[in-house]
Amino acid sequence: MSKEPVAVVGVGQTKHVAARRDVSLAGLVREAAQRALADAELTWADVDAVVIGKAPDFFEGVMMPELYLADALGAVGKPMLRVHTAGSVGGSTALVAASLVAARVHATVLTLAFEKQSESNAMWGLSLPIPFQQPLLAGAGGFFAPHVRAYIRRSGAPDNIGSLVAYKDRRNALKNPYAHLHEHDITLDKVRSSPMLWDPIRYSETCPSSDGACAMVLTDRTGAARSPRPPAWMLGGAMRSEPTLFAGKDAVSPRAGRDCAADVYRQAGITDPRREIDAVEMYVPFSWYEPMWLENLGFAEEGEGWKLTEAGVTELDGDLPVDMSGGVLSTNPIGASGMIRFAEAALQVRGQAGEHQVDGARKVLGHAYGGGSQFFSMWLVGADAPDS
Repeated sequence: MSKEPVAVVGVGQTKHVAARRDVSLAGLVREAAQRALADAELTWADVDAVVIGKAPDFFEGVMMPELYLADALGAVGKPMLRVHTAGSVGGSTALVAASLVAARVHATVLTLAFEKQSESNAMWGLSLPIPFQQPLLAGAGGFFAPHVRAYIRRSGAPDNIGSLVAYKDRRNALKNPYAHLHEHDITLDKVRSSPMLWDPIRYSETCPSSDGACAMVLTDRTGAARSPRPPAWMLGGAMRSEPTLFAGKDAVSPRAGRDCAADVYRQAGITDPRREIDAVEMYVPFSWYEPMWLENLGFAEEGEGWKLTEAGVTELDGDLPVDMSGGVLSTNPIGASGMIRFAEAALQVRGQAGEHQVDGARKVLGHAYGGGSQFFSMWLVGADAPDS
């Protein structure tokens, strides 16, 4: 029996900010869920199951929060699943929800991811004490900076590429009302002159700490036919993982990422991603990861990704727009960051992305990664339903 086609019929986000002190965790997730249901013109009664995800519980210090969030998400008496794959969890959560629809276990699933970083300290939470880690870094940036330096050495990229990515994404964020950072006075010179945090990553080339949630309503072909708005159809989706450290690991272009992308393209019948995919919502917490992931995902040959960035190909009006919403560089509620990439991809093919809409977008990739570049989740969504 073939899989049931999966459609995104509702998308909801909170306004992402540094601190949402006006709501609890329950209030935050309910806000995003209600907006997704309103977009789909459905009620809590129409939802068969809930799939929720977030980053490590110790970030907020609330263990297994899904147990007390069931009320806020209309999940009392309904199946509720929790997913965790570090920073890629938002994407993985959406894929688990999609699998329930594809397997015909449930017809309509609400999926949601969130983080309230104002109630945590993720940087120090990710800085493990001796003897578990050498005292040479602070936060994720300290971990990934050597990988960026390796990419620069390997590719010969000029040192201004990171600033070009950050400048692009922060300008894109100005067109997205839900984005956290709205820097109206942003200039390329300001990015280039911002303090160096982890060489070669500057302050303006790194992601913020955000409070926020994102939700989607996924449904089957019957549910999509009743949708008042055009759905986004899942054409392919996959997860891959690998150890953080092992002999031969390529930290610049992890095999798990390459394999994950290849599986998604195979499912969707994509043979030339550079020509067949219209745009990408890519997980870029540090600006240099745009050219690195362009290569890892098959949009550029090894060592050539930075040339696409430098040539303006990834600009909003470029040939392959990347992070039209402003990306993780502008909004980073860690648990939700991957789902925002997936949701923004769906908005693009539904023609509902507002000022950051890419004209004629028919196939858009959503991408997330997490841990030590070890967890990957991706989906490709399209404006047209897949062949049965």
